Amino acid sequence: MIRIEIPQKGTIELQHAVFDINGTLAVDGVPIPGVVDRLKVLAEHLSLHALTAGTHGNIAELEQVLGLPLQIISTGEEKMRYVQQLGPASVIAFGNGVNDVGMLRLAAVGVAVLAGEGVAIGAVQAADVLALRPVDAIDLVLKPKRLVATLRG
Repeated sequence: MIRIEIPQKGTIELQHAVFDINGTLAVDGVPIPGVVDRLKVLAEHLSLHALTAGTHGNIAELEQVLGLPLQIISTGEEKMRYVQQLGPASVIAFGNGVNDVGMLRLAAVGVAVLAGEGVAIGAVQAADVLALRPVDAIDLVLKPKRLVATLRG
C-alpha cells in the first residue's frame, strides 16, 4: 500500500495500479524502455493489474516481458467494472484511449499517459494528471511527492 496525503484534498491509500497496455505501457505491442524495471519496483508496493484488448495479438509475449498476467478486456465499460470491483478509492489507473475514460474518472487517481500512440482528449479530460511518458507516470507513484505537488488544492 502507498499512502499519500494531499493538502486540501485528503489522504489516498492506494492498493492497486491498473494499467491499459497498448498505447500506455507499450507502443505497437512492444513495452516502452524503462517500463518493465519500474513495474517490478511498483509491484513491491501495489497489486498490479494489466488490461488489454489485445490489439497486437502478442498477449503471451507481453505477459512474459512485463511479468504480469494480462486481462483481456476490450470495452471501456469492462475496464470501469474492473476498477469498480477492486474498489476505486484504492486504485490508481493509467490509460491513453477513449476506452480508458471511465476507469480514469472512477479511480482515486487517474493518469492519462502520452506516448507514441498519442492520447485521446477524453482520457486527458477524465484524468487527474497527464504524464508525458509511461515511465513518468509510474514515477508519480514511486515518488508520491510529485503527485502531491500536482494535485494539492
